[in-house]
Order: sequence, then C-alpha cells, then structure tokens
Amino acid sequence: MRVGLVCAHAGPPQEVRNRHAGTHQHVARVAAELAGRGHEVRVYERLDDPDLPPTSEIAGYQVERVPVGPSRRTATGELVPHVPELGRWLTERWTGEWTPEVVHGHFWIGGLAAASAVRETVIPIVQTFHSLGAEQLRHLGRDYAGPGQRIPLELALTRVVDMAVAQSSDEVDELTRMGLQRASVVVVPTGVDTDLFTPEGEAAPRDVRPRILAAGGLNPGHGHEDLIRALRLVGDAELVITGGPPGGTLNNHAEARRLREVAEQSGVADQIRLVGPVPHDEMPAWYRSADLVACTPRYACAGRVPLEAMACGVPVVGYATGGIADTVVDEVTGRLVQAGDIRTLGITLRRLLAADAERFAYGHAAVDRARCSYTWDRTASALERLYERVVSRRQPAAS
Repeated sequence: MRVGLVCAHAGPPQEVRNRHAGTHQHVARVAAELAGRGHEVRVYERLDDPDLPPTSEIAGYQVERVPVGPSRRTATGELVPHVPELGRWLTERWTGEWTPEVVHGHFWIGGLAAASAVRETVIPIVQTFHSLGAEQLRHLGRDYAGPGQRIPLELALTRVVDMAVAQSSDEVDELTRMGLQRASVVVVPTGVDTDLFTPEGEAAPRDVRPRILAAGGLNPGHGHEDLIRALRLVGDAELVITGGPPGGTLNNHAEARRLREVAEQSGVADQIRLVGPVPHDEMPAWYRSADLVACTPRYACAGRVPLEAMACGVPVVGYATGGIADTVVDEVTGRLVQAGDIRTLGITLRRLLAADAERFAYGHAAVDRARCSYTWDRTASALERLYERVVSRRQPAAS
C-alpha cells in the first residue's frame, strides 16, 4: 500500500534529532514500522532549512521536505496562511508518478494540508491530532498557549476526515463532543520501544534516598508543582525532573525558576533536582534509577512516559487522565490518583515507597503489560488494518 504521512511542521532541528522529539518521533517510528511491513511510505514535512536536501531516505521510507513558507523554524500559528499552498504542492506531487492510496495527517496543520490536497480525489484521509485545542484549553486554562484559530480549524477538520485516530479514551470522548460519529473514531495508542526500554541495563547514579522521577518536559502543563507540593507528605525522598530547553541553561528557564520557588515555599528545596534535557537513548537509565515514576500533567493525550517507565519495570503513580488512565492499571502496574488531589498524591507516593513487595509486583506486571499491549508492532498493525478499511470504503464497486 502507498501511504502518505503529512506532518506539515518541520522535523526537530539537527542538534536535537537524537533527543526525544515527541510526536515527530512517533511519526518516524510509524513510518519505519509500516515500511518494514512492505508498504511504500512517504513522510511530508515543511522545509525550514535551505541547507537540507529536498528528500531523504530513512529506515526504509522517504522524507519529502515541502518548500512552502519561511525558510526558518516558525510558530504553528504562522503556518495557517500557508496551508492552501501546502495543499496545492501536495496535490501536484501526487498527480505525478507516485499517488498515495491513503493519506494520514498528523497534528492539525498537517491534517488541514492533507485534507486540502485530497478534497477533489477519492483518496481517503485518516487524522491523528496528537492533542486537541479544546481539551487543552479546558485543562490548562490561562496556561493554554495555542493560536486562536486552532480550535475552530480542528472542528472543521473533523468534518472532512474519513477516520480519526485517538490515542486515549478521553480523546475519543472529546472527538465525539466535537461532532464525529463514534464509528469514525478508533483508538490506536502510541507504542514503546521494548528493545530500548527494558528492566535490564545501567541505572543513573543516585544517593540513598528513595527516588521519584518525573519526565516528559518542563512547562506549566506538566503539573510538576503538584509533585513538589506533595513532597511535604512523602518524607525524605528525592524528586528528579527531566526536561528543559535543548542547549540552554535551566538558570534562564522561566518554568525552572518557578518550580524552584514553589519548592522553597513548600520547604522541600533540598529534595528537588532539575537535570535538564536528557537524550532519548539515555532515558532508560534514568527510569531504572527510580523507585517510582510520577506523571501528573493536567492534560495527557498519550501515555508515552508511563509506557516507557513500565517497560523498564518501574511502577507509575499518575493522574487518572488521558493516556495515563488508559496505560496504568490501578493497583496492578501502579496507582492512579484524581487529577489535582495533591494530598492523596503525596500519601500514595509515601505508602508505595514504603512497600517494597508491592512495588516489585507492580514493576513485573508493568513490564508484561508494555510488552504485550503497547509495542510499535501492534500500533503499526492496527494502523494497517485501519488503512485497508478506509481504502476499501472509497474504492468504486466492481462492475
């Protein structure tokens, strides 16, 4: 099958390609898995650096860089006026020697460009939003920083896609509230690299105190301040927070300064350690060094961090929201807490740190769950079946 994956955003800059690149890494892994299954896969992203080649061959698939918009990295909102041009470029590209049988849009900008390109064809379109502006706004409130046109454009996009891919049960609910029929939404969770994230291997150095690890980024939406305030109820434990600006210093990072102020006010400044950004292939060592991994974001579309921790055999304590609620099985692979309940969060962390046998059992169950239900092979297989279904729907009936 010929598959076109449209991101529209540029990929991560060269200096951070080996670091965890979030959703771009998700798209790259899906492309590689589909190519490994014998499909012809092409990924389309915007060219933001004139020194980059227009095409590249990576892991069996082809990346095509679209020369539309400014030749620099730019904010998402600035790309909206360029969507029609992106769509026209794709239309022209797909009327040549290579035409996709199915197009899969990623992010809302990628989906808009893909929908514009196929609107006068019979090519079906599948869409993964990765996050939804309406849901982010509801959970983050004044910390929501998305462009104003995002929410109405996402709503319009739901009207033209053949199928939407949700990454959690909460996202299914949000998409149906936006008007999509339930039959037009399918849950395909993100996968985890079970060859990289394993219980076996080196662990990052630590002291004798119990260690709680929080990973995934450094911005107000990750809820690290809740963990810091909960430490007052935990006792003598170390909270390690990874994430931050690539190549930058945490001294000049606004969220890092804010978290340190919260720690000072809470009387736990000596228990907090901000380590900055960690390369993706070094994260397993950090997970293995922890007694618990805590996930307390106000909004979590996918459960990537819990899955990585679980694959490393580490129990997860997290807020029962989004992908965290789907991936963590309460009292089996970790514990779930109502979002924003700092008192229960602190008590749960303290009790679980004191229960070695319980953590051991949770860790073993976590590895089994990650390896059985959340491999990239399963993700690719689910997408493959979805593509076959939407293509068969669009094909004209035989005479």
